[in-house]
Amino acid sequence: MVGTRLHKRITPDLDPGLSAAIAEWRNWLADEKRASPHTLAAYRRDLDHFLIFLSEHLGGPPGLADLAALRPADFRSYLARRAAAGGARTSTARALSTLRGFFRRLERRDLVHNAAIDGVRTPKVPRSVPKPLSPAEARETLEGTGMLGGEPWVAKRDAALLTLLYGCGLRIGEALALDRRQAPIGDSMVVTGKGNKQRMVPVLSVVREGIASYLAACPHRLEADGPLFVGVRGKRLAAGVVQKRMRTLRALLGLAETATPHALRHSFATHLLANGGDLRTIQELLGHVSLSTTQRYTAVDDAKLMEVYRRSHPRAMADRAADEF
Repeated sequence: MVGTRLHKRITPDLDPGLSAAIAEWRNWLADEKRASPHTLAAYRRDLDHFLIFLSEHLGGPPGLADLAALRPADFRSYLARRAAAGGARTSTARALSTLRGFFRRLERRDLVHNAAIDGVRTPKVPRSVPKPLSPAEARETLEGTGMLGGEPWVAKRDAALLTLLYGCGLRIGEALALDRRQAPIGDSMVVTGKGNKQRMVPVLSVVREGIASYLAACPHRLEADGPLFVGVRGKRLAAGVVQKRMRTLRALLGLAETATPHALRHSFATHLLANGGDLRTIQELLGHVSLSTTQRYTAVDDAKLMEVYRRSHPRAMADRAADEF
């Protein structure tokens, strides 16, 4: 993997001016852009990998002047290195986006002026199609948490959390970041998503009832400003724990490996669209900045429509029968 082969400590004699610029950029991302810790860590890795490459490519630690002198061929050499190391196109495209953002910040601060990176084409990334559960599979998942064993309150917690993901379309990180005081008691709730952007989502009664049942059974004292969902020791529940329990549950239910906590969010959107929901509304409910991100779900719906056609239309059935001979 790229991270394993390229990542090592940046040399301590990195140009002081560049070090200061990097620190300012990271602070700007955190304070002004409100980037999440996960995003900040990804950006840091991307930039570190690039600086390591430049140290080898240039024969020494790079400085601001070196960045200003880079040509398109230098950036292409970096992309070629990533490809040779087995880097996925998606991660390479993100890495190039990180570099573009860093160079834009340097230009705005009048530290480096170099348009060479604009002449580098971003690798084409295959358009991924979300893999939702069917309505029956989603229902089976929500009802199957009792099969996981353990204490009864933990089963209620899992059921409440998964119902929240499917019923409101939350990301797992958004759900686990909720505090006790944010437990829904009405028909809607405010969710803080990526970039600290808030959105209002409707809350079904089954979601409220599931969370209320979990809270009533939870043996831990949950403070208003403390976590809503907790682990067995009373600390904020970790995403890894949820993902592990979901892996166990899908094995018990015979579901595909794509049946993850995030697949419940995909299922929320896909099932809304299949039942007449419009893209703009679904975009707002999911917290997508771009409508094109939400439009991926139309591909899922179109695929489902074609499958129904192939199974049901007389002409399609006749063509399939002819193919069998």
